[in-house]
Parts: sequence; C-alpha cells; structure tokens
Amino acid sequence: MDSQWGYLLNFLQYLVVTIPILAVGIYIFVMTTPYKEFELIKNGSQTDDPKKMAAAKAASHDLGGKVIGLAIVLASAVYHAVNLWDLVVWGFVGIVFQVLVFYLFEWITPFKVVSEIPNGNVSVGIFASRLSIAAGLLMAALISY
Repeated sequence: MDSQWGYLLNFLQYLVVTIPILAVGIYIFVMTTPYKEFELIKNGSQTDDPKKMAAAKAASHDLGGKVIGLAIVLASAVYHAVNLWDLVVWGFVGIVFQVLVFYLFEWITPFKVVSEIPNGNVSVGIFASRLSIAAGLLMAALISY
C-alpha cells in the first residue's frame, strides 16, 4: 500500500509542474502573435459574420495545434525526465520550439500567416496546427534519444 501512495505523490508532483508549464505555454503563444486568438475566437461565436466566424476557426486551429504539440512534448518529457527540473527544462524548450516553428512557417510561406489567420483563412490555421503537432511529435522523439 505504501508504494501506491508513492506513485500517487509522484503523479501529483508531475501534474502540479506540467499544468502550469502548459498554461505558461498558452500565454506565451498568445503573446508572441500579433493577433489576439481568444478575442478572435470569442468574436466568432457572437456573430453571424462569416469572416469573423472563419477567423475564429483559423485562430482556434492554430492555437489548438500549438497546445497539442506542447502537450505531446510534455508527455514525452514526463516519461523521460530524470526529475522535475528536467521536466521544466524540456517543457520550456518545447514552448520555444513551438514559437520558432510558427515564425519559421511565417518566414517560408509566400503569404503572411499573421494576417491570414485574422482574415479568416481557415486553411492556414489548419496547416499551422498540423505543423505544430508534427513539431511536437518530433521534439518528443528527440527528448527520448
């Protein structure tokens, strides 16, 4: 029975560290883009304007993909971390990596992602989302190496 308490305590310690890293990641993702994701998402649900609804979808895909990508990195970091500090380091490396991937995407595309998403280009939001998830999967694999 004592080992069960140890497992539960370990679970709670990693949970108390992981959830704030995810929250900080979301905050940093929102702060490093020139558009306001939560405002676009909110405005898209309170209107019949197709452009605002599309912008909300594009923003939610983009931000959601970053969150999933970071969660994948954090899951791998939890699994491979030798201690809680190791998890923290990999979590913040994952956040930086997600931001860099977004701006690399912005740099290499023939259009401006930062203007397409607020203008309601859902395809760009979906593609950005998939890029973030792919980056998270790659980073997760690299942590295990």
